[in-house]
Amino acid sequence: MRTLAIGDIHGCNRSLVALLNCVRLDPSDELIFLGDYVDRGPASRLVIETLLLVGRQYRCVFLRGNHEEMMLSARESVAEAKGWQMCGGLETIESYGAAYREDWAKYVPQSHWEFLDGTRRYFENGTHIFIHGCLDSELDMNQQPDWLLLWECFGRIKPHKSGKRVICGHTTQGNGTIKDLGFATCIDTGAGEGGWLTCLDVQSNRYWQANESGQTREGILASND
Repeated sequence: MRTLAIGDIHGCNRSLVALLNCVRLDPSDELIFLGDYVDRGPASRLVIETLLLVGRQYRCVFLRGNHEEMMLSARESVAEAKGWQMCGGLETIESYGAAYREDWAKYVPQSHWEFLDGTRRYFENGTHIFIHGCLDSELDMNQQPDWLLLWECFGRIKPHKSGKRVICGHTTQGNGTIKDLGFATCIDTGAGEGGWLTCLDVQSNRYWQANESGQTREGILASND
């Protein structure tokens, strides 16, 4: 069984499909998606459709990113919607065929809202902690504040008191290279900014990457021991 973490997708469905094909999923695999499924890229609607399909076929955990948080807040507030659209939300609305409409939320299928509402703040197993953004190294996971989990950048991260390795996204690595500190690893490699979408096998450290051009590549992280 592999435990596979997948970084920020940001509306890049071509990258997502190419990556999943490259990884060659097995029914025994567990997939943890680290959030930021929507915004910036051209196909947020298709990304969620793909994730719903994958979720029916495999064991998946879907974390919430700050962009899902913004989209959910925008549903209830015109002011929040305007701010969200300036952060990549306009591309999401366009993918639903509702650009510049005040009633854009009606164009998002109920199954998509249910998916977004059901995303989780974090996931923890016996050896790893999976989050979107960052955490407080001295707090148990159920005590972590949302602003840290969703919004804080990787530069603040320290070894968690549990001793578990932390896997996160959110902080874009513009060179397309995974940032690995040993105790924590960031796998946001810039899919929404023309870069790579990354999947990491957290046990073996093997990784796969794909981009919107359909290119793929893979490798193994160098040891930090």
